[in-house]
Order: sequence, then structure tokens, then C-alpha cells
Amino acid sequence: MNIEQIIEEYKVESLSGRYVTLDTIEPILMQWNTNQQLKIEGYSVLEKPIYSFTIGTGKTKILLWSQMHGNESTTTKALLDLLLFLNGGTEDAQKLMGHFTLLCFPMLNPDGAKAYTRENANGIDLNRDAQNRSQPESQILRKAFDSFQPDYCYNLHDQRTIYGAGSTGKPATVSFLAPSYNEECAYNATRTKAVDVIVAMNSTLQKLIPNQVGRFDDAFNLNCVGDTFQSLGVPTILFEAGHFPGDYQREQTRKFVFLALLSGLRHIYENVIVNNEIEDYLRIPQNKVVFYDIVYKNVKINYDGIVKSTNFAIQFKEELFDNQISFTAYFSEIGNLESYFGHVEYDAKDAEYSDGKDDIPKLNTKADFCLGKNTKIVNGMPLN
Repeated sequence: MNIEQIIEEYKVESLSGRYVTLDTIEPILMQWNTNQQLKIEGYSVLEKPIYSFTIGTGKTKILLWSQMHGNESTTTKALLDLLLFLNGGTEDAQKLMGHFTLLCFPMLNPDGAKAYTRENANGIDLNRDAQNRSQPESQILRKAFDSFQPDYCYNLHDQRTIYGAGSTGKPATVSFLAPSYNEECAYNATRTKAVDVIVAMNSTLQKLIPNQVGRFDDAFNLNCVGDTFQSLGVPTILFEAGHFPGDYQREQTRKFVFLALLSGLRHIYENVIVNNEIEDYLRIPQNKVVFYDIVYKNVKINYDGIVKSTNFAIQFKEELFDNQISFTAYFSEIGNLESYFGHVEYDAKDAEYSDGKDDIPKLNTKADFCLGKNTKIVNGMPLN
């Protein structure tokens, strides 16, 4: 089975979009719970169950958790796609099931998922609570880490559309990090094992999304869960699901994260020894903040009788209304925007800006305006 066929065939069809809550995934997990694989490990601040799902019978143990940040749902979809594949009964799946035991937390922060917030119900970023463990969700994850004693940890997240893969001009559709284990950001045997898996996953992804894989910043912070687990001697990998052109629901990105998860398992299973993996890892371009959602260039603006040509950038804000995520466009930057890109770019060709108010774009206001006499822009996008 080729790569394209795999990523198209193994998709949980009932799971889609950006708003993924416990109500969304609970029926799926219940349906798959044929042999007591599903367990309630504890409860959130608002007393919602935090589920684990165990699959496989192998000696190599991997702990995976997603939606530690409630509004980061892409990797939850990809993780469930992986579980669908492993339950699929293929020869490949059976080999992996016999080699690995996966302890999965598909949704560590159900309260944040419901409210579509990064933090939990107490307003705490769980990924900065690794040392204090002040929150029930943090305590549940650490208890699982201590009792399961994993050989690898996978920390699954989303990242914003602002990130590019270095200076390639391409978005960082998927990014990885082997977190640091000390202030010096050194590489020991533990971190190098994580690096080795990342290099293998990157090699697979480059065949489908060349120059769209990034490397996350490795500044050390022991309050972060990945840094803590790495410092405790368990190879830990951070996954960041980012933007693919036109894919604001992240259904394409979901496929690439699933493929990364699968290719990483295959690599560990095959026990391939790679030379110079740290050098290959460092060749993955580091994430840079170089993107806006929309950029308009060469726009005429009348500043108190002085007409100037300028550019401006627009960024979508994700807002929850009636159990749907809306992408509302706001002015984010005005100026030459040198070294920045837009996921969508328009050349206004010196058309004059107007908005029926002051006729000057203002930062952090909604991007509804006109260009010239014939082009109306609503929510950042031309209507005609």
C-alpha cells in the first residue's frame, strides 16, 4: 500500500473540522472499546472524564497525549486516524501492534476543548505546569508517565498560521522538536533517540510536502512537559500541526501528522541505524514567524490629504460561536512587510482604500473595506 492510499483510506470520517470536543471523540472511543482498552484515568477541573486508550501488546512503550491545549485539535484527529489504522488488521498493523504498546490520551484538556481555549478551566497552561503539577490534568499525565514507564513520549500540538519553515517562503505544515533536557541544549543519548525518529519522519514527509517541515525552537524550560520528560531520560518528541495552503480546517495537515506518526513507528520497529542524525535534524529549517493569513500590496491610502502607497496584513482570529469556529479577519500590520509572506496575497495595483469611516485601516479592527469603486472586501477577502 502506497503512502497516498494509506492517508486517504485511514481517516475517521465522523471526526472533522477544528472544533473537536469530548462529545465528538467519546462515541468513537466507546465503539472501539472491544476489550477494555478504554479507561478513565481521572477527571478535569469541571469533572469531565480524561480517557486513555491502550493498543498493542509489544515491549516498546509509547505515551502519546493530544489537546493538552484545548484549541489544538488537529493532532487529536491524526491520533485517532492512527488508531483506526492499527485496528485495521493489515499485515503492517499487526506487526506494529505486536512490537508496540501505545498508551494514548486523545484529549488531556476536555474543558479547554469545549471552551476552545489553550488553557484549562482554571486558566492554566498545562504545558507550563510540569513542575508544579497544580492541575488535575497535569497530575493525571504525570501519574501515567510514572506508572507506564514509556520508552518514548509523543507530545501532540497545533501551531499558528504565522510560522514558516525557515526562510523557504513555505508554511511550516508540520514541525518537530526533540526538546532540550538542560539549559545548554545539549544532545545526550536520550535526546538523540528522539532526533533519530524525527529525521525519519521528516524524510517521509519531504516526499509529499517538500520544504514545509519545520523545527521548533529548543530553548529549555523545565516547566514544559516535553523538557521535563526528556530530562527524566525518556526520548520525547514534540509534534506541531501547522498550516497547509487553503486548509484552515486542517484536514490536509491531519493526514501529514498521521503519516508522520505511522512512519515514526515503522522506523523504530525496523531499528534502522542512521549516521549523523543530529546534522540531518539541524538541517530541518527552524520555524520563523514570517506569515500572515492575507497580505494586500500597493494600496493607496489618503492620510489627511497626502496619498501614500502601502501594504497591510490581515490575520484571522479563531472565535467560537454556536459550537462552530469562525475565522474573523483583523488588520494586523501596516507597512512595507519586507521579509513577510501572506498565505494569500493580493496586488491592489494602487487602488484606493475606503471603509466608510476614516478611510484608514486600523490595527486590530475587522478587515471590511473597499478597494477603488468596484472591489468590496468582506472578512479580508474580495467579494468580486
